[in-house]
Amino acid sequence: MLTFTLRRLLIAIPTLLASAIVIFALLQLAPGDPMANVPLTVPPEVKQKMREALGLGEPVHIQFWKWLVQFFWIEPQVLIDNIFGTSFAEGKLRVLSWQTRSPVMDIVMQRMPQTLWVVGTSYLVGIIIALPIGIYSAYRQYSVFDQAGTFISMVGYSVPTFFTGVLLIVIFSVNMPRESFFWFPSIYDTTHQVDSWSAFGFQVRQMFLPVMVLALYNAAQISRFMRASMLDNLNQDYVRTARAKGLGESIVVMVHVLRNSLIPVVTVIALGVPQVFGGAIITEQVFKVNGLGHLLIGAIEANDLPMVQTLTFIFAVLIVLFNLIADVLYGILDPRIRYD
Repeated sequence: MLTFTLRRLLIAIPTLLASAIVIFALLQLAPGDPMANVPLTVPPEVKQKMREALGLGEPVHIQFWKWLVQFFWIEPQVLIDNIFGTSFAEGKLRVLSWQTRSPVMDIVMQRMPQTLWVVGTSYLVGIIIALPIGIYSAYRQYSVFDQAGTFISMVGYSVPTFFTGVLLIVIFSVNMPRESFFWFPSIYDTTHQVDSWSAFGFQVRQMFLPVMVLALYNAAQISRFMRASMLDNLNQDYVRTARAKGLGESIVVMVHVLRNSLIPVVTVIALGVPQVFGGAIITEQVFKVNGLGHLLIGAIEANDLPMVQTLTFIFAVLIVLFNLIADVLYGILDPRIRYD
């Protein structure tokens, strides 16, 4: 397993390098000019100096190399400095946002907690909802519960999150009386601080709608995988053998069948984490959550290429990382698999 993990980490290096090249090339070919928002009264020679200050006057390969050095060499040094109080990155040029002229990673770290709160909570809620539904639907195949669960899962997976978000806003925020217990805020207040129980209650209420939108989408997908995996194992010979030995039905299902059924589901859960971050981009726009998705959309609108490139590459890193985690978990959970 250790050899496999190290081999996958080595393979991840050229994979991430190729991803960085593709992202950089696409952004270079994309239409738009960062100087488009500069007032027309600014003289052309001043605009040219501004372009040179942003590094736009340099060859493309030099721009890409500088970004690689700043992201992979200087930014880790900044992280080490913040943790241990050292000064490795002092005076070194970091990846700067064209829009704010501040370090990109500082802005990302400011927005990260909001996204993690919403995305992390929604994924946990989705898993908690999906697993019991998938297990019971498989055990009671073709029952009313199974049919209802299948219908809701298909709807939840098919309907886009921006439509579900607007629908929940109309129901629970616009049409619901404000004094009602079932009223929830439609706009996420990122400046809200939890310093009392009442503040914690408001935090839960403002997280409810965006979390439910993402949780419904995640639960719909995971529950179908859970149901299919359970059905595949319920018909295996070892299940009939366990029942013939006189084991209780709850032990057969919840211990023997569930353990083997969770192997592919855990892999799907690990692979789904990067997709949740991608889906949160739209959800954050709907509920005005000031997280990474909102930051990415704002950077695209402002032609802030360093910000867009860094955020997109972070998503690529998440995909490669959780693919590795899924493979490792699969080998740990299934003793029949030996990567070495």
